[in-house]
Amino acid sequence: MDAPAHLIRLGNLSQERLQQILELALRLKQDAAGLSLTGHTLGMLFFRGSLRTRASFETAVHQLGGHTVNLTATSDFWELEVREGTVMDGRAPEHIRDAAAVLSRYFDALAIRPAPGGRSWAADRQDAQIRSWADHADVPVINMESVLWHPLQALADLMTLRETLGELPKKRIAIVWVRSPEPASPSVVHSLLHGSLRCGMNVAVAHPPGFELDPEVLSEAHELASASGGELQTGLPLEQAVEGAHVLYARSWHSLETYGNPTLAASHRSRLTEWHVDERLMALGSEARLMHAMPIRRNLEVSDAVLDGPRSSILQQAENRLHTQKALLTTLLRD
Repeated sequence: MDAPAHLIRLGNLSQERLQQILELALRLKQDAAGLSLTGHTLGMLFFRGSLRTRASFETAVHQLGGHTVNLTATSDFWELEVREGTVMDGRAPEHIRDAAAVLSRYFDALAIRPAPGGRSWAADRQDAQIRSWADHADVPVINMESVLWHPLQALADLMTLRETLGELPKKRIAIVWVRSPEPASPSVVHSLLHGSLRCGMNVAVAHPPGFELDPEVLSEAHELASASGGELQTGLPLEQAVEGAHVLYARSWHSLETYGNPTLAASHRSRLTEWHVDERLMALGSEARLMHAMPIRRNLEVSDAVLDGPRSSILQQAENRLHTQKALLTTLLRD
């Protein structure tokens, strides 16, 4: 049996396959007739909360005639062991290798949202849980956001950029860190960074000192920029990154320097009050559109005037999760 095609990160998709999925998603948004997942079942396992991912995935499968089974770790099953060769005398009564093997007999694909340990970036960035599922499943495994990557959000973001800007090479996107009392993993930014650079965009990343992205992800990003003809600048001041940008993408993410130390991290963030998006900042762009993966803390990360204004693309972005996931599932399962 051939190994199944997994989607752990955008890098699992060739450039040709990535463009095929985006083109299919754009067509599906207009008319999904002729495509069907009848007889297919997607298993969805959530080890932490979800709103848009669960709703959009379940709707995508149902609209194409398939079926979903949703399992939540806090109510439907138990802790799973990820370490290989360990004596399982701890809390976990089952190993991922066994759960993956069994669920592969029930489902045509598995979509997993793992939970981070939250203590060590060096440990969490290995994405051991999602990789273990991929190693042991006999069906495609789809990453619904790990610590390092969020390929599903990136697909919707790239579709939104295509709809908004047309051809993407040399278009400028500013990825801007914003303050939040509960910042997210940098997974959304990592995947967006790689996706936009693969499309030849010029990317400027603005963040305060101490909020640098993962070094290995950045190293790959520079290689992607060189290969596509795009440009990458990181660590810029807020206004410099936004000036002349066609898209301003706001997102809060953890400082990797204080990762695992919430008290120190909160103290650090509390001093960064100027890191937010308002109409004054948007005006520095080139008729810039606002994007944000959501959820958004209104009037802290982004002002109401921007979120509800004519240049906000957040609802278009969220809707496009539905269409890109239809395209992805159709591609993985019908192949």
